[in-house]
Amino acid sequence: MSEFSVLFVSHKYPPSTGGMEKQSYELITRMHQYAKVYPLVYEGSESIIQFFRKLNRRILDLVHQHAEIRIIHFNDGLIASLALYHSGYDHLKKVVTVHGLDVVFPLGFYQRKILPRFNRFDQIIAVSQATAEEIIARGVERHRVQVVANGIDHEWSNERTMDKIDALLQKHRVPLGKQYLVLLGRPVKRKGFSWFIKEVLPHLNPKYHVLLIGPFMPKISSRERLFSIIPARWQQLLMLFLGHPSDQRALRALLQNPAYSERASHLGKIVTEELQVVLLEATAFIMPNISVSGDMEGFGLVCLEASSNGAIVFAAEMEGITDAIQHQKNGFLVKSGNPAAWIESLDRLDNNTQDISTLRQQFRDYTLAQFSWDKMTKGYFAIFCSLLEEHIQKTPERI
Repeated sequence: MSEFSVLFVSHKYPPSTGGMEKQSYELITRMHQYAKVYPLVYEGSESIIQFFRKLNRRILDLVHQHAEIRIIHFNDGLIASLALYHSGYDHLKKVVTVHGLDVVFPLGFYQRKILPRFNRFDQIIAVSQATAEEIIARGVERHRVQVVANGIDHEWSNERTMDKIDALLQKHRVPLGKQYLVLLGRPVKRKGFSWFIKEVLPHLNPKYHVLLIGPFMPKISSRERLFSIIPARWQQLLMLFLGHPSDQRALRALLQNPAYSERASHLGKIVTEELQVVLLEATAFIMPNISVSGDMEGFGLVCLEASSNGAIVFAAEMEGITDAIQHQKNGFLVKSGNPAAWIESLDRLDNNTQDISTLRQQFRDYTLAQFSWDKMTKGYFAIFCSLLEEHIQKTPERI
C-alpha cells in the first residue's frame, strides 16, 4: 500500500443506481487495495444543498485530521465546479473525473466561464475519448486530460435458463415464442428508445419483440405536468440536470398505440437476477442512441454489462459508446439515427453464417478481457502516483 492517502468526494454514490454512482462506488471501494482512502460522499441523509454548502469545511476538517492526504478526487464535473470556489487546500493535488453530460451541459455561463477554469485542476480523467475531446474543445489543455475507461462486473452467470425467462415474460404479459430485442436504461431522449420503436421496429421481421427494461411511469406524473408549463429553454436544462426521463412521454404514447404495443413491452425495473436471465436469453441487446444537443453518452457502460452476460450488442456508432464497443469484437456498431442502417445490421441475426452461441462467447470473452473495475482502479492509481512523483521532482529540495 502507498504512503499517501486519497480523499474522494462524490455526491452520487449508492451502487444500485448504476452509471456514475456505480463507477464512484467501485473506484472508492477498490482503491483501498492501493492507498488509504477517505470518502466524503452524499448518501441522502441531508439535502444536497446542505451537502454542497458544508463541503469546503468538511474537506478542510479531513485534511487537517489526516496530514497524509495528498490527493483529492472529485468524481464529476458538477462537484468540481463548486470546488473551484473553495479555499484552504491548494497544497493538494486535485483530480476530476468527467462523464459526458457534465461537459456538454448546455448552460452558457457554465460553458463559457466554468469549464475553461478546469485548467486549475492538476488532472482531468475522462471516461472515454469522446468525453476527453469534448472538454479539450472547451479550452482545457490537452496535457491535463487522460482517459480511463469504466469497468464492469465479472460475476454474471452464463447458465441457460429458458424456463426462468418464460416465467418472467408471462408475469409481465409478454407474448412467448418471439425473438427478443432488449433496450435497457432510463428513458431519456439520447437513448433513442422511442426513435427505434417508431422508425426501425415496424420494418423488422414480426418474430422480433422489443423488451424495454428500466424505470418507467406508465401514467403521467405531477413532475411531467410541471415540466410542461416551464419555458422550453429552462425545461431542457432542468430535465438534463435532474435526469428527468425526457423520452418517457413519447414512449408512453407508442406503447399505448396498438400499431406498436403488440411488438414492444415495458417490464419496468427488474431485479439483477432477472436482468441476467433476459440478457442471456435475448436475441440481441440494442443501444440505438441518437444525437441530442447538450447531452451525450459519456461511455456506454450498459453495453458492456449486456455483453459480459452473453448478449450480442448492436449499438449506435457515436460518442463514448465507441470506447465500449469495438465493431465485430464485442458487438456491432451501427450508424446513429439511420433506420436503413439498423435494419441492415440486424439482418445479421437472420443471415449470420457463424453459430450465434459461438459469437456470444467470443464477444463476451473480449469484453471481459478488456474491461474490469480492477483495471480501472489501477489506471487511477497510476495517475495519482505520477502526479505525486512529478510534484516531488519539482520541489526545491530536489532541484
